[in-house]
Amino acid sequence: MQQYLQNKKGFVQNVFDQVYDQYDLMNDFMSFGIHRLWKRSLLNMMNPATNQKLIDVACGTGDIAKLFLNNVNNAANITCVDPNKGMIKMGQKKLSNFKNLDWIVASAEKLPIANNSFDFYTISFGLRNTKNLNKVLSESYRVLKPGGRFLCLEFSKIQNSNLDFIYKKYSNIIPSIGKLIVGDKKPYKYLIKSIENFINQDELIDLMIKNHFKKCEYRNLSGGIVSIHSGWKV
Repeated sequence: MQQYLQNKKGFVQNVFDQVYDQYDLMNDFMSFGIHRLWKRSLLNMMNPATNQKLIDVACGTGDIAKLFLNNVNNAANITCVDPNKGMIKMGQKKLSNFKNLDWIVASAEKLPIANNSFDFYTISFGLRNTKNLNKVLSESYRVLKPGGRFLCLEFSKIQNSNLDFIYKKYSNIIPSIGKLIVGDKKPYKYLIKSIENFINQDELIDLMIKNHFKKCEYRNLSGGIVSIHSGWKV
């Protein structure tokens, strides 16, 4: 399944080239810090153990990697992948105290990774920015070990009409917040549009099943503002 905005040449890359140096600050402003609780919920669903291997795709500045390593007392190997070089550099700087991290500049649709390599594959707030959802899911399945688990944390569709109304009103002011912090509204206009255009919870489950994942399920957080999708490679 291709995505229209994301397939405009260089469009998403240019968006993140504009915001990578203020990425963490803007996430805190936009979500009132709640994104940290959502990421903690993702980690709790993983329940990682020592010596497991994680690939975190669309890793941003490494929040998931940091949570994972702290949870297992640094006894794990993590590969962080992001298509944006600036974002990778910010992550390397932020997590410079951690030594068991590999950083790779690559797209989620084409990972330079061997088959059957990881116990966990995570992608947080990155799936909707990819060009082809089926290719991403196919790649995630390929790099997971048999028995490995796919987890996706992403903006989703709100179930409650009153909350949906409030959220949409708030979304309208996010570009203005972006103008204040990074000096440009355009990246955050894209952000809102990408959330609006993204598929719903059940449609993502259908795509996961199509790409061979088993025991697929999702959990809504904050009324469906975001959801965590989970599936297993059996």
